[in-house]
Amino acid sequence: MLSKNKLRIPLVALCSLLFCTGQSQSLKGVTGIKDTSYTTASAFAKDVVHHPEIEVVKEFKFETVKEERNITYTTIGNRELKLDVFKNVISENLGVAVIIIHGGGWRSGDRSQHYPMAQKLASLGYVCFTPEYRLSTEALFPAAIYDLKAAVRWVRTHAEKFKFSPKQIVVCGFSAGGELAAFLGTTGNMPLFEGNTESAKPNSQVNAVIDIDGTLSFVHPESGEGDDSKRTSAATYWFGYSKKEKPILWQAASPLAYTGPETPPTLFINSSVDRMHAGRNDYIKILNEQSTYSKVVDFKEAPHSFILYQPWFDPSIKAMDDFMKEVFE
Repeated sequence: MLSKNKLRIPLVALCSLLFCTGQSQSLKGVTGIKDTSYTTASAFAKDVVHHPEIEVVKEFKFETVKEERNITYTTIGNRELKLDVFKNVISENLGVAVIIIHGGGWRSGDRSQHYPMAQKLASLGYVCFTPEYRLSTEALFPAAIYDLKAAVRWVRTHAEKFKFSPKQIVVCGFSAGGELAAFLGTTGNMPLFEGNTESAKPNSQVNAVIDIDGTLSFVHPESGEGDDSKRTSAATYWFGYSKKEKPILWQAASPLAYTGPETPPTLFINSSVDRMHAGRNDYIKILNEQSTYSKVVDFKEAPHSFILYQPWFDPSIKAMDDFMKEVFE
C-alpha cells in the first residue's frame, strides 16, 4: 500500500479533474426519496436470528443531560441540515466534544439511531453532537463530506457556548459513518473537500477519530465494496460511478489515501465482519510510523450493527471513554 506522501498529490489532482471535466456521475440513485432500508428495527430483525441474546439499546433519560434537537448547522440552497446537542448540565470544566455520524451505506440510516450513544457519553461529561448529512438519494460524493466539514466548523465555533475546548473535538462514526469519520480525520483543511471555501473557517481538522466498523479503503484487497453483480452497491450509488468505471475516484475517496503526519489518534471498534474494517492494519502502520496513538477493540463474535445492541454497547462506551481520556488527559 502506498504511503500518503506517494499518493496524496496525484490523487487530489485526479479527483479534481474528475469533478471539473464534465464527466457525469450517474444520477440513478438520486431519487429524492428517503431510503429507510437500514433502521435499528431492520438490523435487529436480521441479527437476532443468529444472536438471540441481543437487546436494542433504548434512549436514556438522564437528569444530568440537557438536549437541544433540530438545530440548523448549515443551509444549502433551501435545504437546512440539522444536528442535536447533548450536554451534561453539571460539568463546568472545558471538556471534549464528540460528533457522532450515523451509518447506513451513505444512503440510509438516521442520526436518531445514535441518540443513546450521545446521551450516555453526555452523562459521562462529553458534549455530543449528532448531525445529519446528505445521503446518496439526495446528493452524491463528496456532498456528505462537505456537510460534515461544515458540522465540524459549526461545532468548533460554538465551543464557548457549550463549554468544551475547540482543540478537543472527536469525530465518531459507525459503518459508513465510521468511514466518513476517518475521512474527516485524514483530510482536515484540505481545500478539495471543504465545500464552500468562503465559509471554511474556523478549521475543520478534528483532534481524534473513533471508527466503529467503517472501511478505511474502497480499493483495498480486504474491501467488499463495489460488487454490483447482484445489485448496485451502496458505494456505487454514492460515487455515481462503479469501481470499474472510475477506480481512481474510489481510491481518492478512501481515508487510507491521506493517512499521514496530520492524522489524529484513532480508536477502532470492530465486529467480526472483517471487510468492514478493510485497510485498518495499513492505516495503523502509518500511524505507528508517525508515533501517533491508536487502539483496536475487537468483538470477535459481534454482528456488524453491534453498536446498537447490548451486550456490546456498554463495553464500546467504556472503550471510547478510556480512549478519549488517554488522548486528552
